[in-house]
Amino acid sequence: MTTFSVPRPARGRAILAVARKAAFAACLILSASLPTWSHAAPIEVTDAIGRKVQLAGPAQRVALNFNFEEFTAVAGKDGWSRVVGISRTPWEGWRPAIFRRYVDVIPNLRAMPDIGHSDDGTFSAEKIISLKPDVVLMAEWTWSSQKTVRDQLGAAGIPIVVIDYNAQMLDRHLASTRAIGKVMGTESRAEELAQLYEGSYRQILDRLPSVATQPRKKVYVELAQAGADTVGNSYAGTMWGRIVTTLGAENIADGKLPGPWGPLAAEAVLAANPDMIVLAGSSWVNRPKAVPTGHDAAPEATRRAMQPYVQRPGWDGIKAVRTGEVHAIEHGLCRSLTDFVPMQYLAKRLYPAVFRDLDPEAAMKSFHARYLPVPYSGTWMLPIQP
Repeated sequence: MTTFSVPRPARGRAILAVARKAAFAACLILSASLPTWSHAAPIEVTDAIGRKVQLAGPAQRVALNFNFEEFTAVAGKDGWSRVVGISRTPWEGWRPAIFRRYVDVIPNLRAMPDIGHSDDGTFSAEKIISLKPDVVLMAEWTWSSQKTVRDQLGAAGIPIVVIDYNAQMLDRHLASTRAIGKVMGTESRAEELAQLYEGSYRQILDRLPSVATQPRKKVYVELAQAGADTVGNSYAGTMWGRIVTTLGAENIADGKLPGPWGPLAAEAVLAANPDMIVLAGSSWVNRPKAVPTGHDAAPEATRRAMQPYVQRPGWDGIKAVRTGEVHAIEHGLCRSLTDFVPMQYLAKRLYPAVFRDLDPEAAMKSFHARYLPVPYSGTWMLPIQP
């Protein structure tokens, strides 16, 4: 049998060629496995308070402090695959019924690491740093109260983007929405939401001059959490109080509270004789006398819980009670990307001739269908009488 041998130099070149091919193939495999942001250009994000924040590219690891539903609307359900930690208390603790619905469609929420909460002293730079996030999306009220944590994150090289829907200012709503979109690489979705919000907001404000000649309607808002036996908080200059005055109505709590919120004396409510009463409800746990609203609330249950309020001493003489202008509204809506919906509802009840064409429930349903993974259901706002 004839045998052929490869000369040693040629054999060496052949081995080297095979090694080079293997190395090249390994590089291709490695590059395919790297996250796409490793090749992305750096980006600059302008946050809600005007800070310019530099990021290496759209974030792949996000720590989220608040505004969970706003984040979902802007980043989409898939955006949660890049979240590595949240402040669980403001969502799971405050609104567990809503949190559970999101867990059903976003499985990694169930075991999501907790980065702590500023109000109870558990907000932790150490926890955040251990998760190695590219960025922290932080609520303005956390930013303002947590300077030590901010400094520690800065020292660790972790950028912070401030989000602020709580200020109830149009420019901050828009800046927050666009900032989330920039961070997550979903700018077109964010811009669509920003334009939806601004258009809906201005649609209301642009019509208010036509009611300026009418007598100002007087409105009383009460947090309906502990039942009619307890006078709940009212609001001045913030939350529902700010929405009421934005709509050109008179908030009867203005000038009568020691701070931005607190109980308004029963005598003051009777003396003011408001044209409208708003009971802010929610899906609180262990609050059997609360006015229930939200995904799981049936209209009959909400109206049944409202009845003890209108049966308070003297309330039968209040104009709002006599005319049926007593309303329940989901408390969580007042400082959010969907707060234009309760604004529509209240505007339509205050000035029916001017806002007759608005359909706030349809707006809420549409928002859920287009931007949220959780379908619309339940009771979010309604009058005491069908």
